[in-house]
Amino acid sequence: MSDLLNRRSFVTATAAAGVGAALVGPAAAAADKPALLGGKRTRSQSFPAWPVMDTREEKVILATLRSGKWYRGGGQHVDKFEEAYARLTGAKCCIATNGGTTALVAALGALGIGPGDEVIVTPYTFIATVTAIMMHYALPIFVDIDPETFQIDPAKIEAAITDRTAAILPVHIGGNVANLDAILAVAKKHNLPVIEDACQAHMAEWRGRKVGTCGTTGCFSFQVTKNLPSGEGGAILTNDHALAEKIYAFHCNCRARTVSSYNFTYMPTRAANFRMTEFQGALLNAQMTRLEQYARTRDENAKYLTSLLGDIPGLCPVKMYEGCTRNAWHLYMFRYQADTFAKLPRDRFLQALNAEGIPSGGGYTPVPWETFLKESFATRGARRVFSEEALDRWPERCRVPEHQKLCHEAVWFTQNMLIGPRSDMDQIAEAIRKIHAHAGALLKS
Repeated sequence: MSDLLNRRSFVTATAAAGVGAALVGPAAAAADKPALLGGKRTRSQSFPAWPVMDTREEKVILATLRSGKWYRGGGQHVDKFEEAYARLTGAKCCIATNGGTTALVAALGALGIGPGDEVIVTPYTFIATVTAIMMHYALPIFVDIDPETFQIDPAKIEAAITDRTAAILPVHIGGNVANLDAILAVAKKHNLPVIEDACQAHMAEWRGRKVGTCGTTGCFSFQVTKNLPSGEGGAILTNDHALAEKIYAFHCNCRARTVSSYNFTYMPTRAANFRMTEFQGALLNAQMTRLEQYARTRDENAKYLTSLLGDIPGLCPVKMYEGCTRNAWHLYMFRYQADTFAKLPRDRFLQALNAEGIPSGGGYTPVPWETFLKESFATRGARRVFSEEALDRWPERCRVPEHQKLCHEAVWFTQNMLIGPRSDMDQIAEAIRKIHAHAGALLKS
């Protein structure tokens, strides 16, 4: 699979890809030729399809359709979801939005992030995290990653703080959890809000607390590939009631919660319409009935798969910080080191793995951020905010060599591959063992 495949299309493609056959033992795996060399593929069945649905979703969608109450305020599904999600996560407040991106935009806006501000963020993330910052004409300041966890390196954050820094935005990428103890300590020292991007981390925990509730706000996505899907959708968690009202107003065209049909009350804030529909709320209420069940299954399978892959030279499964008491496993990620696979390039490894019936991809590519930013900030308005000197200094401030390296080493499996039986994990490992045993031949073919 091409490295240029973006995250969303990769997740969608692999969730639907065909891949499951008889379990192959280690001795047989070493003897059998890989599928790319004419051997039999390890797996011929499909991994579980995603999203999962049944009559629960059908009933609530049909009932919502027939009610004619399709918008937020007309029905009760969105309100019920907000209450249920806040209760599930332990947050005091939840505001539903129409997407994970708009959740980030609303959280940043409600916190007053604006033109000329700087927001510290990881480069190893879906581009929406970065563009949400840029929507406010704020400057994303990248801090390099910890290659063992794939998360922002907390030891490098403080050096990136300036008098323009307005927030820290860690991303719990893949469902793993950033080092919140260290991040929150730096944020407290410098009096900065922490916006947790938990768009891939539903049900993940830091020291027993659900992610998204540890920082100032936490943002989630319910896009169709996510562990909790509704096609599109998002949510913002916070324990600050006053901030929750600002977020609500930002996502609802300045309108406060206490409105009637003809007596509108407005709050003085920038704003947009980021409201969730009743259809999305209805789907989420139905989907939540399976959330914990699948979270447990993913965790069990991921830990078992890690025990298998850890025995294969050249594979480095993602590690978790000591405080991560639960990984959401939206992605199963590991680093591939070609030297121990006879220098077989990662692209060829991925091609061989997919041929074995194991859908996989290389994840994020090293976006040319310098060019991207300069072109994005080339507008008249942006030039009034950012000087040429500031944009010229940006590349040196945001050097991220570990991120660049990771983009060429990472391998991803999608979350739906972790919700089947344990034998699926055995087949993934056997396919990789087969490739490892024949890496030299694959290199020459």
